[in-house]
Amino acid sequence: MMIAMANPSPFPAPAAAASATRIRFSQLLNLPNFLTLLRIFSIPVFLALLTKHRYTDALYVFGFSALTDALDGAVARWCNSRTELGAFLDPFADKLLLVSAFVVLTIENDIPPWLLGVVIIRDVVIVAGYLMVSFFTSQRIPVRPSLLGKMSTFMQLFCVIGALARASIRWPEYWSALLYLTLAATALSGMQYAWRGLVLLNRQEPAMFE
Repeated sequence: MMIAMANPSPFPAPAAAASATRIRFSQLLNLPNFLTLLRIFSIPVFLALLTKHRYTDALYVFGFSALTDALDGAVARWCNSRTELGAFLDPFADKLLLVSAFVVLTIENDIPPWLLGVVIIRDVVIVAGYLMVSFFTSQRIPVRPSLLGKMSTFMQLFCVIGALARASIRWPEYWSALLYLTLAATALSGMQYAWRGLVLLNRQEPAMFE
């Protein structure tokens, strides 16, 4: 009497593979990640409007991008649908939008070059410091924005909004104050993140040279 043997093939059945693919795809492209991708795709439109000096339309697109930024985090928390892809894409989209806006607005003489320089140096310090700490400690360090970091981001957002609203022409005294406050918040947050990195390296120093 012959006993039917189960299929020993290591390859999953087509239906099971398709189901797993659908699950992974739906997990990656959930609503929060879709909103983040919308923000990334809106950046070329925003920059094109800026280069054509269509500041009002650019302000609308920037407002839409800011709305998706607020919504994707809220939806991820409400629906408990946070993913590693979203944890990477969300800050990447924010930085890409802000830095692109600062670069073009500086080229158009709407934001002073010294502020752009401080913004870029801060971001370079943070990214380089994170990579250095991760390399020497062989650990994946969780990124938790500090209060100063959040304040710096908000001030940079207000600078872009002020530049699009032509604040330098309508309210020059308030515009100058906003620029210097943004400069202070950006520089202080960069120094704070650098200090955090040095503290982490100091804690791991004995293990680094074993």
